Amino acid sequence: MKQNKVKKRILGELVALLIVAIILIVIVYYKKTDNVDHSALDVKKETIQLWYTDDALTDYLNSKALEFYDRTDIRVDIQLQSGLEYLEAINEASVQNAENAPDIYIVSNDSLEKAYLAGLATELSDSSPVYDETLFNQAARNAVTYNGNYVGCPMYFETSALLYNKTYLEQIAQEANNTADESTNPVTAEQLIPSSIADILNFADMYSVPENVEYFFRWDVSDIFYNYFFIGNYISVGGAFGDDKSQIDIYNTESIASLKVYQELNQFFSIDTKETNYDTIMQEFQEGKTIYTIATSDCIRKLDEATQNGTFAYEYGVAKLPDINQELTTRGMSVTNALVINGYSQHKKAAEHFLEYIVTDASADLYDMAGKLSAVNAAGKMDAHSAAFLQNYSASVPIPKMLETSNFWVELEICFAKVWGGADANTQIRQLSEQIKTQLAGEVVTEVAIEDPQVELLPAVEYEEGTGELPDESAVE
Repeated sequence: MKQNKVKKRILGELVALLIVAIILIVIVYYKKTDNVDHSALDVKKETIQLWYTDDALTDYLNSKALEFYDRTDIRVDIQLQSGLEYLEAINEASVQNAENAPDIYIVSNDSLEKAYLAGLATELSDSSPVYDETLFNQAARNAVTYNGNYVGCPMYFETSALLYNKTYLEQIAQEANNTADESTNPVTAEQLIPSSIADILNFADMYSVPENVEYFFRWDVSDIFYNYFFIGNYISVGGAFGDDKSQIDIYNTESIASLKVYQELNQFFSIDTKETNYDTIMQEFQEGKTIYTIATSDCIRKLDEATQNGTFAYEYGVAKLPDINQELTTRGMSVTNALVINGYSQHKKAAEHFLEYIVTDASADLYDMAGKLSAVNAAGKMDAHSAAFLQNYSASVPIPKMLETSNFWVELEICFAKVWGGADANTQIRQLSEQIKTQLAGEVVTEVAIEDPQVELLPAVEYEEGTGELPDESAVE
């Protein structure tokens, strides 16, 4: 009996040991399995946060975030934010390490100094697409350069260009050829695309216009974005990159001359700043009342949609901004919206990967889906209208980044308004220069007065006072 008991006890102990061994084997197995699966799960679930302020981008960004996830297993959570105190909101979320703090965000280039100094913008690595000169023109790269480094990657841009009614130019050329004698060389519509504002005034003097036309040339003189090209080639606020406080050149002979001619134009076009704005100017163009105007790239979609719904019955064209005359050349302003990697981000590599995807693989859809012109050269094989805006962009002056000059555009707009209204151009541009230099220096700066330059008057085409309308034949010399 004792032997049987001993055998049973030994057998029980063996069974217990066997059970313990099995349990240990199972634990080790599942621990190894869990480690492998958990690691893979972490990669698949990596999520980056993207912030932006323009709702027009929502469908595009949602679509591209999904495509990016399918390729990489990296999720992109897009978040539309208010444009008011945008960088402040980014900074607060980043400092507090909030769950929704952006790893990457879209911002205009004039905010890059503020972002970088707050630690919210990271210098991009040498492998970033912004270094590829075949992808971006110099203006685009200048726009995202701060302190000698790329702190953002250009995504899309806005600038101004000459918009003209192509149908009218063809009609004017045909009418001129019909009435000309046989010895006169035929006029083409392309010859009527002006290279200068002086050309526009000459055309008004030389050619009759279609019955519906009320204005040869009309633009929004109340908005600096459409006025800036008059002096853009002769002033500098921050140098090529818009970040150098030692490079301020506003008050000079050429800027004075350009503003004097700008003032002279008021007698030809008599545009009332209180009654006109960009929307009314574009509506007049759409109705066929105007031949030439200055427009931003939003005009493409607006006019194409109007053509489709039957409210715009003409062909149109986009060309280089006109110079003032043979002596005074022009240069427009541009704003570049850039993708920026947050310096506080814990997912910088994933964010850089998404940045590269947007620029190199997804830029072709940007205009069709969001109505934004990509800063990438020839993105989506641009049509002629978009390509013309890209050409103007490549020749433009990027809006500066310096915090101390953030009020420059408002003050410059005020300067233009005063000059258009009759104030002395020399005095106004000198006072503006003194104000900006004083802000940067922290002490009063006084400019040495420059003598008024001799400016050749534009052709003597007199418009009926206060109307801005084309003159009748008796008013033209």
